[in-house]
Amino acid sequence: MKGTLRYLAGIAGPNGFGSRSTAEQVTQHCFLPYSHLTAIITGGTSGIGAETTRVLAKRGVRVVMAVRDMKKAEIVKERIVRESPEADIVLLEIDLSSLSSVARFCSQFLSQDLPLNIIINNAGIFSPNLEFSEEKIELTFATNFLGRHYLLTEMLIEKMIDTAKKSGIEGRVINLTSVIHSWVKPDCFSFPELLHPTKYNGTKAYAQSKLATILHAKALSRRLKDRNANVTINAVHPGIVKTGIIRAHKGLLTDSLFLIASKLLKSVSQGAATTCYVALSNETKRISGKYFADSNETNCSDLANDVSLALKLCTNSHTLIHDYLHLSLPNLSLL
Repeated sequence: MKGTLRYLAGIAGPNGFGSRSTAEQVTQHCFLPYSHLTAIITGGTSGIGAETTRVLAKRGVRVVMAVRDMKKAEIVKERIVRESPEADIVLLEIDLSSLSSVARFCSQFLSQDLPLNIIINNAGIFSPNLEFSEEKIELTFATNFLGRHYLLTEMLIEKMIDTAKKSGIEGRVINLTSVIHSWVKPDCFSFPELLHPTKYNGTKAYAQSKLATILHAKALSRRLKDRNANVTINAVHPGIVKTGIIRAHKGLLTDSLFLIASKLLKSVSQGAATTCYVALSNETKRISGKYFADSNETNCSDLANDVSLALKLCTNSHTLIHDYLHLSLPNLSLL
């Protein structure tokens, strides 16, 4: 309730930004050397992802759009270039629900020998009905966590570490999550059930996938610190933004609840603000394994802070990836 009142009032946090701040505003006075940065953004063809791509490109960051629909990506790229003629945008195809597609994308990116400073794991889905990926894994978990966050990041983390070492510029991974992660109870987070649920609920599956993204940030942050790597990883809640996912949820909410929720909706630019802030701000330097909302560090649920659960999730994910793809991930992932 307290957070809701702060949101409605547009009260700024300790850094001067708040729920009403836009992506352009929070990056206006950042001090990172934009022109030397390369960022991968998943799901940049619409909503928060497209706005994040636009703002980073406007600030001089080379952006690699990891997208499923190349035609939509071309349209977004053309629109951004019209606004910022110097924008450097690369398009690469990926299906985040497919582990093999994610692996192909990572191999293709690495073959281009580009530096890698930032990964923004943005894309996500909400599936009201039980569906499965091509690897026969529940689609929401496969897309929102296994492909989008875990496999993509783990396959590219060594490249980030190497780039940071050579450039002296801190690498940053941003996992988009949601406040809905706090709805998950300890007895409802079982790895076998995440893969093949016996009783499916779309909202529950979505919440579980968002909890997993924070747990991954916590676990990987510890390993990066142990290696003294100049790379950070944080989880970001963009707020309630009127995107396709929110529209998909509408059918599961009463009209009155949706009306209340609609009053809290952010604009797309406000929704992209926290991601852009954590990605580019000098104020977030050396901050890792944290949870941000409204462009400020804040608290996540107790379950999201469970280190043993985080390590167990990553161990199980590592084993699953190896079993499905016979792919050896970097030693960073091994516990």
